[in-house]
Amino acid sequence: MMEWKKALTFSYDDGVTQDKRLIGLLNKYGMKGTFNLNSELLGKDGYLIREGAHVDHIKVDPAQVRDIYAGHEIAAHTLTHPNLAEVEDDEEIVRQVERDRENLSRIAGYEVVGMAYPGGGVNFTPHVARLVEQRTGIQYARTTIASYNFDRQDDLYQFCPTVYHIMEPDKLFELGKQFLELKPERQQILYVWGHSYEFDFRNAWEQFERFLEMMSGRDDIFYGTNREVLL
Repeated sequence: MMEWKKALTFSYDDGVTQDKRLIGLLNKYGMKGTFNLNSELLGKDGYLIREGAHVDHIKVDPAQVRDIYAGHEIAAHTLTHPNLAEVEDDEEIVRQVERDRENLSRIAGYEVVGMAYPGGGVNFTPHVARLVEQRTGIQYARTTIASYNFDRQDDLYQFCPTVYHIMEPDKLFELGKQFLELKPERQQILYVWGHSYEFDFRNAWEQFERFLEMMSGRDDIFYGTNREVLL
């Protein structure tokens, strides 16, 4: 196991076809990411309206999942993307998470152990986190609450990412530059999350590639999946 003091990792939700372009960029710059999928929604067509723009929200074909995400990590995102904070039945919460994990493990060809809570805003509670910890095979679960710092966190079932990629572009670059300058005594993590379809409606692919280029090729940074970094 590589010893490191600084690690950069990415996490992207929903398993949409824009992930293919994003993975191409991550591979180009030697980065790794984790992709959180809803197994019962794979292959479904759809679209969203964001900031007045129509954006494709087409889920990847289940038969292509293993090839698309090769070299990266597949993680759970529940079967059908409910807001778990609003699900009153504990058994349904466990079913949504654990069955998704089991389905994705079969598809991926390895045991899936990570997760991102689906939905924005308040999308989990401490009770939900404890259910996930105690009654599923999940070993870490990411929230959508930005920490804006790089410290390791004790509770991996209420894990807060550092920053929400292009939705906060100035913050992303600011934190990236801070991270590059760090000479830490203890482990520090820059954890970037989002959805790859957001690059379309913000027309921000080139902007994000500049961030990847800025962060790439550093001997003092470990570029890993969420699993490799957190576990």
